Amino acid sequence: MELEILFEDGEALVIDKPGGLPLDRPRAGGPSLEDRLDELKLGFQREPFPVHRLDRDTSGCLLLARNPKALKRFSAAFEERVVDKRYLGILAGEIEGEGGTIELALSKVSTVKDGWRMIPARKGKPAVTHWRKLEVRDGLTLVEFRPETGRTHQIRVHAASGLGVALLGDPVYGKQGGPGGNVRRTMLHAAGLTVPRGEKAAIVANSPMPADFRALGFDTPDAPGPDSPGPEAEATDE
Repeated sequence: MELEILFEDGEALVIDKPGGLPLDRPRAGGPSLEDRLDELKLGFQREPFPVHRLDRDTSGCLLLARNPKALKRFSAAFEERVVDKRYLGILAGEIEGEGGTIELALSKVSTVKDGWRMIPARKGKPAVTHWRKLEVRDGLTLVEFRPETGRTHQIRVHAASGLGVALLGDPVYGKQGGPGGNVRRTMLHAAGLTVPRGEKAAIVANSPMPADFRALGFDTPDAPGPDSPGPEAEATDE
């Protein structure tokens, strides 16, 4: 898989992570971003280090720090929720409404039969996601997500339980079949990333809509609309 560079300077890289590429080496073997860090040195002595996480299936903007000081600063920006991240997701069905905010606290559960997953829970950790409908095509809905908090699987659970329709291809929170046929991954894409750096120019990166989104007929421009909600941060994942 080719790793396209979306942003580069002396302390940061933003790559366009392909869907299907995990960050860590799988226990069963196979390719991972961990195996590709050496080629991302790009003339520097150190390997860059991922600042946040994206699921294996999720494509798009992934920030890597080129030195320990940068890693510490960028990590603090995520923790302080001053990083702006924008996702595009394809829902496996149609929904009512044009946009809004989902507030569902999330908690992790684990069973021997099904493994672990996140569920809405009154006593869980607060989770807030802003959303906006972009396009409906052939029974599928393209949605822009802007999570305000950073819970694991937040967008995936908020789509399934908050909007009532899971992301297309989601093997945990969705179901197989229905509109869109068989897709190879959970259809979620990290389309935009902005990381403020004080007096220094912010890190700004945008990833174009991936080919598998376009194959389903979605060609809506990936630039955020004028009414998109404000800053958010998601230090762990979707």
